[in-house]
Amino acid sequence: MSHVPTGKPTGKEPAGLRYPTNGKTIYHRPLNRSKTAELSQSSFAYLFSEMVTYAQRRVTGIQELEKRLNNQGHPIGLKLLDLLLIREPARSQTRPLNIISLLQFIKMSLWQHLFGRQADRLEKSSNPDTPDEYMIIDNEPLVNAYISVPREMSQLNCAAYVAGIVEGVCDGAAFPARVTAHSVGGNEDGEMWPGKTVFLLKFQPEVLEREALIASKV
Repeated sequence: MSHVPTGKPTGKEPAGLRYPTNGKTIYHRPLNRSKTAELSQSSFAYLFSEMVTYAQRRVTGIQELEKRLNNQGHPIGLKLLDLLLIREPARSQTRPLNIISLLQFIKMSLWQHLFGRQADRLEKSSNPDTPDEYMIIDNEPLVNAYISVPREMSQLNCAAYVAGIVEGVCDGAAFPARVTAHSVGGNEDGEMWPGKTVFLLKFQPEVLEREALIASKV
């Protein structure tokens, strides 16, 4: 009589899920074959232009188009937060606990993962009336490198998609904020960074209240 496998543990193998001995799971694996491999910029430019074209359908203005791009990026930010944290060493797998640590995480880890470099600057609003506003500055946003904006839509900044990703990270980390992208570079001759973009983060009042409460107990 032939032996029929039962699918049950034999005693030589542990039951249940098994984890690699190095502690890394599928979430640690890059989408490409190697960590140094990069997506072709021409492929990215084509896909992103198609996303912008799709978002542009039946919009009534620039604000609505930027809102659609923001909405496309938001769920990606929610997922990237967990992905980037789980890839950290076990001793540093903690979610940001204050605004500054969150912004540093976005400026360094998020930008490095998305664009292969850190964002250029991180600033806090100097206006005492807007203590809830912070700025992440990118001198050359990759998403704008291959976008040709018509003159009648000169105020459009397609980096609203990246702003949506940043907003998703903030929401996922329990620091709800409204994030918008603003063009501050000019097209004048001699302008070093004509495509410079400021990502303006405006945190909700409860975030500042929590920051003040934590600071008072330190």
